[in-house]
Amino acid sequence: MRQAGICSIIGATLLASTAMAQDAGPVAGASASTAHPDLWPQARSRGLVDPATEAFVTELMTRMSLEEKVGQMIQADTSAITPDDLRRYPLGSILSGGSSPPLGRPDRSPGPDWAATVNAFEAVAMEPRTGHTAIPLIFGIDAVHGNNNVVGATLFPHNIALGATRNLDLTRRIGDATAQETAAAGIHWAFGPTLAVPQDDRWGRTYEGYSEDPQLVRAFSGAMVEGLQGKPGLTTIQVGRVAASAKHFLGDGGTTSGVDQGNTELSEAELIATHAPGYPPAINGGVMTIMASFNSWNGQKMHGNRSLLTDVLKGRMGFDGFIVGDWNGHAQVAGCTKTDCAASFNAGLDMAMAPDSWQGLFDTTLAQVRAGTIPMERVDDAVRRILRVKHRLGLFDTARPFADRPGVIGAPAHRAIAREAVRQSLVLLKNDGVLPLRPDAKLLVAGTHADDIGLQSGGWTLSWQGDGNSNADFPNAQSIYAGLAEAVRAGGGSATLSADGSFTDRPDAAIVVFGEMPYAEGRGDVRTLEFEAGDKQSLALLQRLKAAGIPTVSVFLSGRPLWVNPELNQSDAFVAGWLPGSEGGGIADVLIAGPDGAPRHDFRGRLSFSWPKTAGQFTLNVGQDGYDPLFPYDYGLSYAQGGSVPQLAEEAGVDASLANTGVFFARGRVPGPFALQLDDTVTQGAVDSPLLQEGALQLRWRGAGTARITGPELALSRETNGDTALQLQYRMDRVPAGPVQLTLGNGALDVAGLLVAGGWRSLRVPLHCFAPATADAPVTIRAAPPFTLSLAEARLVNGPEGAQCPAK
Repeated sequence: MRQAGICSIIGATLLASTAMAQDAGPVAGASASTAHPDLWPQARSRGLVDPATEAFVTELMTRMSLEEKVGQMIQADTSAITPDDLRRYPLGSILSGGSSPPLGRPDRSPGPDWAATVNAFEAVAMEPRTGHTAIPLIFGIDAVHGNNNVVGATLFPHNIALGATRNLDLTRRIGDATAQETAAAGIHWAFGPTLAVPQDDRWGRTYEGYSEDPQLVRAFSGAMVEGLQGKPGLTTIQVGRVAASAKHFLGDGGTTSGVDQGNTELSEAELIATHAPGYPPAINGGVMTIMASFNSWNGQKMHGNRSLLTDVLKGRMGFDGFIVGDWNGHAQVAGCTKTDCAASFNAGLDMAMAPDSWQGLFDTTLAQVRAGTIPMERVDDAVRRILRVKHRLGLFDTARPFADRPGVIGAPAHRAIAREAVRQSLVLLKNDGVLPLRPDAKLLVAGTHADDIGLQSGGWTLSWQGDGNSNADFPNAQSIYAGLAEAVRAGGGSATLSADGSFTDRPDAAIVVFGEMPYAEGRGDVRTLEFEAGDKQSLALLQRLKAAGIPTVSVFLSGRPLWVNPELNQSDAFVAGWLPGSEGGGIADVLIAGPDGAPRHDFRGRLSFSWPKTAGQFTLNVGQDGYDPLFPYDYGLSYAQGGSVPQLAEEAGVDASLANTGVFFARGRVPGPFALQLDDTVTQGAVDSPLLQEGALQLRWRGAGTARITGPELALSRETNGDTALQLQYRMDRVPAGPVQLTLGNGALDVAGLLVAGGWRSLRVPLHCFAPATADAPVTIRAAPPFTLSLAEARLVNGPEGAQCPAK
């Protein structure tokens, strides 16, 4: 993909979020069907098909009812199904999505709670009863950087960091440890590895990719599949292996404007060259499942693309496992809904991920098979593939020696591997002689991310978006500050934590740890690569330290390369730390010297993504025409081979306000690109917020009228399907006599019953209560006097406690 001009980018980004809800038309001269099957790489599943397995499956299928066969093809989420439901609906699979808790337990729960949940479902699936064929469930989870939904699990660096290591053996060992910790929680199936090749760093899943280079992704593919599953044919849950799921087939990293679930507009040859290379090694390595992608290719949704799912993946690539859908992804196929999609099954989908729509989809699919809309041949093929995987995985053997085995989850040996991965993934971008730091130094450790394990771990960590976590949620893990303090205290030095960088005793040096806030798909999409666009708090901290003459090391945590020229200029050394996970001590291993003053470990990481020179270099990829990065692909300094960085230009090249898609009022103002509009009947005045003088806005209704915050259209379909909420921090200064209508998009709700008088409070309303697809006015309040409301904050948040829909 070629880099677009800056002016056209600015215009395009205003419409980027709208593209999330709709696909662009086909590329001229291109087709959403494969025209040249001989161009596609060949592969062949190993370790899945053997005579004994096929005979077992054939005999089992002769005893299965049609209802039981259809049930194998549908997967439900723990948030929307109970074990008792399986007596009426014989489903084949259960998952727990990114924020779905184990049964009867809080979302942040340890391994035994998860094992008990799996056991509860398995018990019903396997119980003897008349007319029932006992078939084990396969239980899946998003174990994408360790078994990251489970409290106490080892959290490895995300894939973007592993790509920087270039270490395939390390990646195999990470996969092995992840498999053991997943099996120890009773879970059979990890939804990874991600084999996306991100081409636009605005995409919120960039950190799930190993590299922008297809060949590097190809190398990591086989290594991670082998780590999770073992050698082909040796994958069983009894030896601590789990089924892997290569994802997302195909082209998820190439969507226009980096929009999640959007349209990948490429020729067939370009699709093959850029996005297919990771799949043949996974298939040859025996990967048991492949997940279909949300994205479209030239206007056709992948969940409905028979040419790619059946002709290419199952045909040319010889894949003998089963294809699973993504979260209600079948509903995005033309003519389909969440509960009705014969087209997706006929295209080659074997198991639909229908988390909250499973019951309706089961009933509809059963009727469609009986009517011949879905051929019985297609059903039998899907069921055979699913049962084949279950048999090869050992699920028909009731022994579960790893399940709930003590000492596996968070094992010291696994944490040691994770710490090694942190060390090897760090990329040194700049060092003006300040590193390594003396072990006896007096250090100031500052920044938002210095002592926060949740922030250093990123998305897909105990919750879908990775937010709402505290250090108490990570037993045995270590923050970056704690690791630094441990290292310098052992060497006779000291480390003082001061998030805002203030100090009374002048330090020898400062380490500032800062970066992106956690995010996952959808909410992670951005419109500019400028870090902290419009709100440069981390830069201000660096400027204060530089003005004081303190040698300063920046440790930047992010899920993608970002434009940080101003921060680089204010730093004596700058380290790209990515999203390191639970073992923050790995950073101290490289930054702090040994007793002799020599480095204990050198920097080994090299960029697997090109680093932008401006905030508008969204599609900056090695090998493209006019390639002009700040730091090129494969860049990385070391103690053995250093280098300096000259003063950098600080013109971002893109309107900073484009970065804001979820903060509508904060710190006493409406940040761009949003604006406040008041009817003549509503007046405003500044008042103090809980944290800031004149940090809130008091709105007073003198007559019936509206206060609204408007801006560019936001696409909110993904957030509506998730656990995102609109949060208002408010103080009700005068109680209304009638309704208070809160509107987002096309949804209007009366929230008068949720507003409470007396001091500052938070109102959180889930977006699904409004059911908006898009919104160009994310906050609208309509009321009549007497009513006075002070507003300190209005923003979108993920997974908030206490969120509720108002009574209707």
